[in-house]
Formats: sequence, C-alpha cells, structure tokens
Amino acid sequence: TAYVGELLTLPREDARKLQKELYQEYGTTLNGLMTRHGIDPDDFLEKVHDIDYSWLVPDPVLGTAIRQLPGRKFIFTNGDRRHAERTARQLGILEHFDDIFDIIAAGLTPKPARQSYEKFAELHAITGHNAVMFEDLARNLSVPKSLGMTTVLVVPRNFEPTFSEIWERDPANEDDVDFVTDDLATFLTAVVEGVEELRN
Repeated sequence: TAYVGELLTLPREDARKLQKELYQEYGTTLNGLMTRHGIDPDDFLEKVHDIDYSWLVPDPVLGTAIRQLPGRKFIFTNGDRRHAERTARQLGILEHFDDIFDIIAAGLTPKPARQSYEKFAELHAITGHNAVMFEDLARNLSVPKSLGMTTVLVVPRNFEPTFSEIWERDPANEDDVDFVTDDLATFLTAVVEGVEELRN
C-alpha cells in the first residue's frame, strides 16, 4: 500500500483500495503495477521487502516436521528469493528446503498462472502424483490439483483485516482442496508419523 501510494501520489485509503484491486485482478500487486504502470520490478521487490522480520517466532516443531518429511522440499513463492530466505531463516526452517522458486524464476508471472507451475515442475523434475502443494490461498491450488498433486490449504487462525478481506474473497473450488489445516506443524507431524507407521 505504501509503495502504491508513493508511486501514484495517492492517499493511504485510495492506495490500499487500488492495491487490493491489483492483487485480485492480476494475482500480485507487482504484476498489476507492471501491467498498468510499467514499473521496475526490482525496485518494487527491494522496497516492499525492506521490512522487519524479527517479529516472526522460530518454530522448531515445524522445522522438525519438514526435515522428517520424505522427498525433496521447495519454497514456491510469488515473492522474491531474498524475502523467502529471510522469512524461512527467521522461522528456523530454511535449511530444510532444497531450493526456492521465486517470482524471478517464474519470469515475473505469478501464481495462479499455469505456466508458472509448469515451469517450476519442469525445472525440478516434479511429477504431480508424487507431489504435495501447500498454499494459503485456495485459488493457487487449482492448477496443482489439475497436475495431479495432492493439495493442502493452510488457513490462518487469526485474520489481519486486510488479509481477511483477500482470503475471504478467494475463489475456492472444494474439489481442488484435499486437506485443510490451521496448524501446519501438527498436520505435518501427523503425516510423518503416518509414513513411519507405513514403513514399520
């Protein structure tokens, strides 16, 4: 919102309204600003990710669960690599991932565009029936589901007002969502324990 306001010299409320509109119509604020105003994506990514990450609390239970999951693990984000790395590092989970596929790797085409998922899958030789996609927006699970992936929707426990508006308006097809959880660490721990039981 601050970036939109400064770029277009808009009052905060008008900038916030436009930012939400861009997000809804183009998948990300960045994509909307590039399409409508031809902005420099590097400038946008640098400025909007210049934030304080210290409020994020390390989650060792989540880290352990991710580490114990079988197979490779990737972060697939509409943000940039630096933002994903700083967030994951602060949570104490970065070392458990094999790689990060960010908005730059996606050619600046954000989820839920099919071409971004196909590029991700091709780059890392991922076959749908052997993969699981975790997402906090249901619309970003439609393509993974069509590619044969198992899908998990991670819903927030406590809504921030702005995110609440985005999430509640998120178009969801129930057939695209296999599982829903508001506690990812517990969900993954149960998965790990289930895998161990199958092995035994």
